[in-house]
Amino acid sequence: MARRTKDEALATRHAILDAAELLFQQRGVSRTSLQDIAAAAQVTRGAIYWHFKDKADLFNAMMDRAIMPFEEAGAGCGACPDGDDPLTFIQDRLLRALKLTAEHEPTRRVFEIATHKVEYVDELLAVRDRHLQCRNDCLAEVERDLKRAMKLGLLSNRLPARAAALGLHALIDGLIQNWMLDPTAFDLVKIGRQVTQAYLTGLRAETQAVPA
Repeated sequence: MARRTKDEALATRHAILDAAELLFQQRGVSRTSLQDIAAAAQVTRGAIYWHFKDKADLFNAMMDRAIMPFEEAGAGCGACPDGDDPLTFIQDRLLRALKLTAEHEPTRRVFEIATHKVEYVDELLAVRDRHLQCRNDCLAEVERDLKRAMKLGLLSNRLPARAAALGLHALIDGLIQNWMLDPTAFDLVKIGRQVTQAYLTGLRAETQAVPA
């Protein structure tokens, strides 16, 4: 038998991950076996074990292949450029996360699996750790820019920057979670823009408040 090329091996790996995404979304992670995934991908269980140590390893590879909404909005985006409004910068980043969720089906599918279709037990506890790290990175980025806005006099200091960042994160996360239950219920990006603008306007210093 001819030795498989790297391209063929990579194609098999992606086929396994594609099948796992669909089955995890349909059945949940705990109710999907490696045999189920092998059958859907039209490969053997041996092929799965060639690429992945176990189901947790496969799950983590699926997560690594995708960009989660708050990863898009959080770490790696860089600091607000000098001269820019930090509050507008924050809003733009969060809107990119909403746009990614609404328009990129693979991202939406993996986000749904990671939040609704997995139990944080046993080997999948690492998934919870990743979820928390992503949240903490996003919060740190937003808190940093909120503190900068306070120093510039754009933001009232009546609410600590950390509390304001937590509230904003809960707002966006709640919008995504509710939208995913019924994507026809509202326009995620349009409503997201309206509510984040209202939230940030409410935090602005009185002299910087946007007229109604």
